[in-house]
Amino acid sequence: MIKAGSRVLVDDYGRPDSGQIASLVDQIAGLHQNGYEVVFVSSGAIAAGVQALGWPHRPVSLPDLQMAAAVGQGVLLNFYSEQLARHKCRLGQVLLTHADLNDRVRHLNARNTIMAMLRNRVIPVVNENDVVAVDEIRFGDNDLLAAMAATLVDADLLVLLTTSNGLFRTEDGRLTERIPQLDDVTDETLEMAQGKGSSWSSGGMASKLQSADKANKAGTPVIIANGHQDNVLERLLQGEDLGTLISSPVSRQKLKARKKWIAFFHRPQGSIYVDEGAGRAIIKKGYSLLPVGVQRTEGKFRAGALVNIRDSTGKTIARGLTSYDREDIERIKGKRSADVPFILGDRHHVEVIHRDNMVILAK
Repeated sequence: MIKAGSRVLVDDYGRPDSGQIASLVDQIAGLHQNGYEVVFVSSGAIAAGVQALGWPHRPVSLPDLQMAAAVGQGVLLNFYSEQLARHKCRLGQVLLTHADLNDRVRHLNARNTIMAMLRNRVIPVVNENDVVAVDEIRFGDNDLLAAMAATLVDADLLVLLTTSNGLFRTEDGRLTERIPQLDDVTDETLEMAQGKGSSWSSGGMASKLQSADKANKAGTPVIIANGHQDNVLERLLQGEDLGTLISSPVSRQKLKARKKWIAFFHRPQGSIYVDEGAGRAIIKKGYSLLPVGVQRTEGKFRAGALVNIRDSTGKTIARGLTSYDREDIERIKGKRSADVPFILGDRHHVEVIHRDNMVILAK
């Protein structure tokens, strides 16, 4: 899977750079013709729409941004289609919101559609459905969209193309040396991230690292590389040392599809804090969360919602779908399972979160 950020696709004035886009499309077509299954996550719709509408700058209001995206999607897709046609390649557009992937049925429909396109040698071009997306259902930026799309289709590799040569170490606020490989994204790593995007992009290096971490935890290695480097995609796939590779440890177990859906496609609606014994039982033994191990709750959530499971220090050790509303958990926290029927009545569950509805995130 390949994601190109806005700054890779536009010039210094925020206008789509036709030469750069054509070069990138040529590379994608080359990979496609060599037998690779390529999914392309494209930014730049708003910039293309702003140019097409003749506006002097990117708008601020959500309706204007959505209108620019609606116009720009057509402009970009037409350009991609024309460029790919030169190589006898065909594309298909896939527009998603976070709500599409959060809902299990729509999630599976999106996956099945993309997989069908790949089987039929159609290149999926993925973008957020900005026209209908609002804050509650937005991905936030296309780095996260790319990570979730890579997880959706079990991608073997995610390449995040930006204008940086990867992640660099910093010293006294200055970039010193490129970091060729990371085994994990830590708080220290995020502190090294420089920049927060530009007026034409919503992401930045921190966004890329956080998104790479999500894809990496789901089993997909990620490379952050400079999209302006000549023939960067072929060189990366030939093993050339470019950018920064965030690689999944060999020992990291591949999650089943439903567990991936639980872990990475929901937004947690609250948290359940557990004691040391419960935390150890969950991490080391894969046990369910019982009422006796619960210390306190946080947030507003109903039964069936996704919640973070945190240890006493606040670290998220797992995520899961809760069997109870928050109010009921507060009533039974710290209690033995045998006592729960006397508190809640006959309609109760033994587990607060069953292990089949839980994904462990801590090591």
